[in-house]
Amino acid sequence: MTTQSLPVRTKTPVRTSAEKPAGRRRLLRQGAGRQHHAGPLAYVLLVVMAVLSIFPLYWTMVAASTDNTRVSQTPPPFLPGPNLFSNLARAWDEAAMGKAMINSLIVAGVIALSTVMFATLAGFAFAKLRFKGRNVLLMLVIGTMMVPPQLGVVPLFMMMSELGWSQQLPAVIFPTLVSAVGVFFMRQYLSEALPDELVEAGRVDGAHSLRIFWSIVLPIARPAMAVLFMITFVHAWNDFFWPFVVLDMTNPTVPVALTQLSAGYVRDQSLIMAGALLGTLPLLAMFIVFGRQIVSGIMAGAVKG
Repeated sequence: MTTQSLPVRTKTPVRTSAEKPAGRRRLLRQGAGRQHHAGPLAYVLLVVMAVLSIFPLYWTMVAASTDNTRVSQTPPPFLPGPNLFSNLARAWDEAAMGKAMINSLIVAGVIALSTVMFATLAGFAFAKLRFKGRNVLLMLVIGTMMVPPQLGVVPLFMMMSELGWSQQLPAVIFPTLVSAVGVFFMRQYLSEALPDELVEAGRVDGAHSLRIFWSIVLPIARPAMAVLFMITFVHAWNDFFWPFVVLDMTNPTVPVALTQLSAGYVRDQSLIMAGALLGTLPLLAMFIVFGRQIVSGIMAGAVKG
């Protein structure tokens, strides 16, 4: 009898559960190393958006460098003229821009710092602390955002007069030491960025709420605090309505001082644009100095895991 040899089946290697995640991680690392190149349409859109964003500042500089007759012509000039520094010097002297910039720096700096600190404290309380009436208080804070600020001008002005702060900088600073927008912004950020486990770990170690806020919350909230500081500073620097009501030309902020340039019978548009350019330069300088840190802080706070 002849025996037939049976075909030998080779066993296929079976991946273990420990090998599968390793291969998946290898694929993820390979995908993470790839560079995604933008197409031509993306570059065109970026260029268009950059031109639209820069053009108002460029036109302000062009108008500030010419005379009033040239600005009023049709078509208007699109190239800078020779009178930029002379118009800047005139605007500096006629509007008392030196004192106005110091006042605006004090007002905007104090308001921005206090808003960041108080909004972060309130945002942490609304996001991670448990107390009675938390949701009701949060709704009341959000509800104040719906009230137009013009409705409170008369009672607020009467209050500042009773305190003896009329025509003084505290009348501008104290009503805006904190904002409902800042509280809601920090509350939303801390709700997502601050894990409950970190707060509970601090409680287990015996830390009270202020220690948790100082040691845990502040380092995590730093990117959002930088953004809130920048937004609040710019808003306080550009605020015109309330400082115009409560201050006068002897102690103005920058927006109030700029009204002095348009007080004549015939408005000198080039002089007004020169004053506006002077009022914008400190904001541009601050963004150039701190813009990279703010953007890097936002990107660092966006990376999890």
